[in-house]
Order: sequence, then structure tokens, then C-alpha cells
Amino acid sequence: MRTPFFSAIPFLLATSALIAAETSAPNWPQFRGPNGAGVSADAKPPVKISPTENVLWSIEVPWSPSSPSIWGGQIFLTTFHDGQLETRSHDRADGHLLWAKGIKPESVEVFHGTDGSPAASTPATDGKHVVSYFGSFGLICHDVKGAELWRHPLPLAISGGSFGTGTSPIIVGNRVFLNRDQDKGSSLLAVDVETGKTVWETPRPEASGSFGTPIVWKNEGVDEIVLAGGLRIKGYDLKSGEERWVVEGICAFVCPTPVVGDGMLFFAGWSPGKGDFPWPNWEAFRTQFDKNADGVVGLDELEPASRDFMRGLDKNRDGKIANDDWDALAAATAKSRNVMLAITPGGHGNITDTHVAWSFTRGLPYVPSPLFHDGRIYLVKDGGMMTSLDAKTGAATYTQERLNTIGSYYSSPVEADGRIYLASLPGKVTVVKTGGDKPEILHQAEFGERIFATPALIGDKLYLRTATHLWAFGTK
Repeated sequence: MRTPFFSAIPFLLATSALIAAETSAPNWPQFRGPNGAGVSADAKPPVKISPTENVLWSIEVPWSPSSPSIWGGQIFLTTFHDGQLETRSHDRADGHLLWAKGIKPESVEVFHGTDGSPAASTPATDGKHVVSYFGSFGLICHDVKGAELWRHPLPLAISGGSFGTGTSPIIVGNRVFLNRDQDKGSSLLAVDVETGKTVWETPRPEASGSFGTPIVWKNEGVDEIVLAGGLRIKGYDLKSGEERWVVEGICAFVCPTPVVGDGMLFFAGWSPGKGDFPWPNWEAFRTQFDKNADGVVGLDELEPASRDFMRGLDKNRDGKIANDDWDALAAATAKSRNVMLAITPGGHGNITDTHVAWSFTRGLPYVPSPLFHDGRIYLVKDGGMMTSLDAKTGAATYTQERLNTIGSYYSSPVEADGRIYLASLPGKVTVVKTGGDKPEILHQAEFGERIFATPALIGDKLYLRTATHLWAFGTK
């Protein structure tokens, strides 16, 4: 239920001021930097980064897949440590811990044991507030010195596929925006950054659990919050939460975040069940995994290594995968479309047939968000394959060029100084030159442990979180 919007003029002034500040200031205020774009206009980090090259410092941190956000001299992280959900601040100069504030939830959301976490969401900051989201608790806000300012508890998240929460909050003006897409009761939530009180909440009944983070799109003079999930991309009025437009026909299980470039909106996503990974039939699945031949597949019949992934097939969460679970998932997958879309501004209502400038169906990412830079879109696909498209026309400059890496990608690409930094899940970092007829690899390095987080770029430095360490790279 929406609450009335009030104080429009101060809000708009604050929004405009913040967007201007984020554009010019050397900060990295949220997941993937200003407006989730993954681009720093003025950063010049070193090309060669590795455990032995251009290391300014490295410290141990508890494992979590969340990425660093940065404001001024502080780095902010979330962790799940000793049973507590923590927000942490580290000093940019040497990495030492400035403060850690934890809360112990009444219960912890179901999450994937090795790839998910109750602290997977990246904190957002505006230099005054540090807002963290935990699916097991809700939103909590501290000031930059670690003093708690407010809490906004939320019901325990029921994440898509029982993987665990993945979306991150954003701060725009004096509002915090949060994607609450889940298996039941999905919504887009806006709260006041000063008080934590709900400003509006728009239900998204058609959306199942998604992992993308909202972004802002100025659509013909109107600031919108854009969110992808549940086979659709939607734009909402930032002030009121009213839905303004929808584009249908994307993947069913959404992990990436959209990006804005040259006034257009871009989204690329892939999920299993189509193309190279078609949905198998029920009998084939049951025959393979139904060890006690009782007609259903109990979660206890699955091997531990695959149980956390397959648990999401149990739609009614009764501890077993049955034919009706299978049919429901197959029906959703039938509507899914693995695709890259470019959306033009100005539309209202269902704009699927009127405002999609072009689409592309190869080289699509599962988790990483697309990158827009200098009129081109860059995509990275599991297996270390890179694609580059013309942003205006969708024409491919190169498609699925191999980067000499293997494995999946959870980290999203980021760009600075004409270079794209990519980190694979097994722990290999690749630096690629922008432009060109094919990806020119400038540097590669193995870090020896998994990388989930997206790097942060500030000035002449790059900050990278690996499974057990936080690294700072720069020219000494």
C-alpha cells in the first residue's frame, strides 16, 4: 500500500543535488558505483593488479559476496560474522577496521551454503548515511562514524530459488530504494533516508525473486526508478512509486542490473531453461534423482553439492520436488526470453512493441550486469566470453570472444581510463582495453581464491574484495 508523497520541492532539489554530486565527486556510493553504471569518469587505477603487483595493502575480512562502497576516506562492507549481520567501515589509507556494527537476527533466511550469504547486499552511502540491507532483518542505517540512526525491520526474505538475498539498496536524494522481489509478496520500497519511515511501497505481484539493484533513469525529464524482474522491466515514478511503463519478454530469473547510456536504457540477462540449457522433462529428472522410487525427489535424496541449487525447484517449500513443482517452473520458463534489450525514452504503459530499439540474443550474462562505455555495450558470459555491441544499433563488433578464463562470473565488469576490469568466480582478474575489433587483453592475474564482489574504482586506486581479503591497488 502506498503512502502519500509529500514535500515534493525539497525532495526534487535534494535528488538533483545528489545526482550532480555523484557525477563529479570521486566516490563509489553503492553497488557498482554511481547509478550502478560500473564506470568511473576520472579514475586511473593501475593496469597490472595481482597479489604481487601494485599492492598498496591487503587485509583479511570475513567472507561475504557483497561489494565495497566508498565515500571519502572510508570503505563500507557487509559481512555475516559469528552469527551476526555486520556493517563495517575500513580506512582507505591502510585498510584497518574503523568500526563494525552487528545485529543478530531472530532467524536467518535460507541461503546457498557456498555461493549465497545473509550479507550479500552492498551498502549504500551518501557521505552522511550508510544504509545496509539484510534479507534476514531489513534495512539499518548508521552514520559514517558507526552510530546507529534508524532501523526498518522487514519480514524474513523468501529469496528466488532459496539462494539468498542478492539485491542492494540505493540512496537517491533523501530516499532509500530497495528491490524486495521474492517468491511471495514482492514490492519496490522507498523509505526516508533521515528516519527510515516508509514513503511508498509499490506491490509487484507478478515478480518472483530477482537479484538486480534498482537504478535511476531520467525519462524525458521524469526521474524514474527502473527495476527488472519477473519476465519484465518496469519504470516507476521516483516521487510516487506509480508504474509508468513496462517492457515484457526478458528472462524469468533476473540477476543483472540495467544500465543507462546516451539517454537509453539497456538490459541483458540469461537464465536456465532455454537455448543451450533447455528444461528437461519431469520423468527424466525423477528417474535420475528419485532414489527411493516414491514418485517425488526429496531434498535429502540430492547430493550436498547440488542440493543448494536444486532446492529452488521446490516451489511450495515442502522439502520435496514433485510433478506440480516441475510444471509450475516449466510454465514460467516457457515465457522466459534470454535477451539483450535497448529501450528508448518517452513511452507509457506497455511499450514492448513501441520503444524497444533493438535486441540481441548471443553472449548473454547470467549474473554480471552489462557495461556501457563510449557508445558501446560490453557483456561477459560464463566461461570467459566477451561481447561488444553498438549501443545505438545493436550491431555486434565482436561476439563471445574468449578471454582465456574458465568458470562462472558473479562480479560485474567495471571501467576506468579506457580499461575494463573483469573478475571470474574462480579468482582470475582480466584487464581488457575498451574499443577495438576484439578484446585486447592487457593483463591477467590469478588471485588463488574465489571472487564474488565487483571492484570499486576511486582516483588512482582499485579496491577488490576476494573470498577472504580486501585489497587496495595503486601506484606507490
